[in-house]
Amino acid sequence: MILLDTTIRDGSYAVDFKFSSDDVESIVEKLDLLGFDYIEIGHGQGLNASSPENGIALQTDVEYMDAARKKAKHARIGFFCIPGIARLQDLKTAKEHGVSFVRIGANADEIDRAKEYVQEAKRLGLEAMVNFMKTYIITPEEFAEKAKVMEDYGAACIYIVDSSGGMLPEQIRDYFNELRKHSDIKIGFHGHDNLNMAVSNSIHAIRTGFDFVDCTMQGIGRSMGNAASETLIMALEKDGYHTKFDIPRLLEYGYVVNQYIAKRNAQNPLDLVCGYADFHSSNLKYIFKCCCEMQVDPLRLIIAYSKINKKMWIGRSYVPSLPNWQRIVMRTRMISESTLALLIMTSCNTYQ
Repeated sequence: MILLDTTIRDGSYAVDFKFSSDDVESIVEKLDLLGFDYIEIGHGQGLNASSPENGIALQTDVEYMDAARKKAKHARIGFFCIPGIARLQDLKTAKEHGVSFVRIGANADEIDRAKEYVQEAKRLGLEAMVNFMKTYIITPEEFAEKAKVMEDYGAACIYIVDSSGGMLPEQIRDYFNELRKHSDIKIGFHGHDNLNMAVSNSIHAIRTGFDFVDCTMQGIGRSMGNAASETLIMALEKDGYHTKFDIPRLLEYGYVVNQYIAKRNAQNPLDLVCGYADFHSSNLKYIFKCCCEMQVDPLRLIIAYSKINKKMWIGRSYVPSLPNWQRIVMRTRMISESTLALLIMTSCNTYQ
C-alpha cells in the first residue's frame, strides 16, 4: 500500500492556485523527509490548466516541476492531466523536467478520451495512472470493462475517484471487486470529505487491498477537502499497519503547511495527537507545565508517556509517581527535532 500525497495539486484549489515555487520547494522537502514516495504537484486541473477559465496559477507548470525536483531526494514527482485541457506535448515537457508519473483524469463515462494520453505517457517512460473521475456515475460492471481497456492501452494503475465525497465503503468495495474479476492491475482510491468519510473510506480501501490511496496534509483540497494524511496515518498505525512515518514530525509539518504556507486555520497538533495516543485533553495543562520546565517536545512526550499510562495525571502534581519518569523525559528531549515545539507549547495556554 502506497500513500500518494496530493497536498500541492488538490490543495491548490484552497489557495486559488497561488502556491509559489518557494511554497512547492518547502512542501516537497517536508513530504520527502517524511517518506512519501509519490508527490503530485501543479495546478488542481493539471497540465496546461492555468487560465482565466480554470484559475490562473501563480507559476508555470515548468516552474513547479523544477521547484519540486530541487527538493525531492527520494520521492517520485507527478502531475495531473485532463485530456482537452492538457496537450500531448505537455507530457513530453513533464518528462523533460523530471516528472516520473502522470495521472490522466476524465469523467468515468468519457474515459476513452484518455487513450492517446495513456499511450503517449507510456511511450515516454512515464508511469501512467488513470483516474475515473466521478466513478459513481457508471456501474461497477461498466467501470471494470473500461478499466480493462485502459490497462490494454498501457495504464499501470486505475483510480476509483469519489469526486463528490459522497461514496460509502460498500460502493468502493463493489467497484474494486468487480475490477478484480477481470484484472490484477494496481488500483487506487482518491476520496473527498463532503460527508466526512474520506479517512474512513481510505482505511476501508486499504483493508480491501487497494495499492494506492491519496491524502493531503490536514485534508487540504477542493471543496470539503481530502483524506487528511495525519488522521489517516495515525488511524492506520492504531490499526496495526506500520506506515514508517514519524508521527510528531508529520503533525508539525502538516501544521506549518496549512497555517503558514496555505494561510488556513490549521488544526492544533496537540488535539490530533491526543486521539492517536489515547490521551485526555483535560491533562494538556500538565504537558504545558512539564514542557516549559524541561524543554521537551510535547507531541513526543504525550506519545511516550501514554504508552505507560493512558489515565494520565490526576490531582495537583503533574509529575507522575513512576520510577522511569525521568527516563521518559530525557528520551523525549533527546529525540525531539521539533521546529514547532515552542509554538505548540505556547498554544497550550489555551488548556491552562
